[in-house]
Amino acid sequence: MSDTLKMDYVEFYTSELEREQAFFGSAFGWDFVEYGPDYRDIKAAGIGGGIARAEHAAPLVVLKAEDLDAVLAQVRAAGAEITKEIFEFPGGRRFEFLTPGGTRMAVWTTLED
Repeated sequence: MSDTLKMDYVEFYTSELEREQAFFGSAFGWDFVEYGPDYRDIKAAGIGGGIARAEHAAPLVVLKAEDLDAVLAQVRAAGAEITKEIFEFPGGRRFEFLTPGGTRMAVWTTLED
């Protein structure tokens, strides 16, 4: 495979979205783009990131790939449990999985033109 999968995005989860956004802005100077009432895209944080209104959970590390289907097959063959099959979101597609050791991760790609 030609992809070198690199960490590209970190997603934070909180039931207190507005408070979390205010904290990140005040403490770290990050800016945000609002995508509806339950999601904020983080800008100027070093790598891409977001905050989602959801049950509190550990942050989700997201890798970027050119060929999402090939990476899905590779991750599955390596023993991951696929927790969300490939789905579309504004600007891309992604899937989520658990590693054999229990780490929750995702891989995404941009939408094809």
